[in-house]
Amino acid sequence: MYPIDTDPLANVLVVLSGGQDSTTCLYAALTTRAEVDRCDMEAPKVIAIAFDYGQKHAVELECAKKIALDAGVVLRVVPLPFYKHLVKSALTDTSLSTDSEHHRLKGRPATFTPNRNALFLTLAHAYAQEQDCHEVWTGVCETDFSGYPDCRINFIVKMFDALNEGSESEIDVVTPLMYLTKAQTFQLAADSNGLQAVLHDSHTCYNGDHSTANTWGYGCGTCPACDLRAKGWAGYLAYHAGD
Repeated sequence: MYPIDTDPLANVLVVLSGGQDSTTCLYAALTTRAEVDRCDMEAPKVIAIAFDYGQKHAVELECAKKIALDAGVVLRVVPLPFYKHLVKSALTDTSLSTDSEHHRLKGRPATFTPNRNALFLTLAHAYAQEQDCHEVWTGVCETDFSGYPDCRINFIVKMFDALNEGSESEIDVVTPLMYLTKAQTFQLAADSNGLQAVLHDSHTCYNGDHSTANTWGYGCGTCPACDLRAKGWAGYLAYHAGD
């Protein structure tokens, strides 16, 4: 299992979208806490939070509910109906293609949604305070960040520094996938006993296709998210070809 900078005694809040990355984070968090449970100590709690922000691929929320239920984790789904009226993104606007460039920002993908991670992390941080969680886990990744500047480590660290400063808290942000490739993310899921959940229950497809089954999971197979996931699965299989 890839090393994760975490305190295994800390209560954890996982930002769970229902996608591959967040599902992997959930199972990695559970695995690190299971070690404590085996030492005859009371295992810290692991809970999750998801956000309904008007995403076209809202099926991911149903996936998140099933994943959390199967893992025995309490999930809080937070409705954010106003968000899609403030920003324009191919993730929230059915008239925009997920395969094109951003309508306003040159060089950014159409799926970039301004301040989405800032909003999610702010609310997760607030909820973590109320739930006595000392760590917030999120599946952002700088290696395969897909042109989203709010997935990079500098932003995440500065965001939590500001949130802790503004609330006089000491909540750590844990980003176990930050420097992993998608193939390595599949490996972490396998190491954390979460690979089957990733393949059969998670949802990544931007177009919301959860009926087309592929070897790497469900999805249309053509959108940027599916393409990235498919290539990651191919890399994972290639690594294990000689096993």
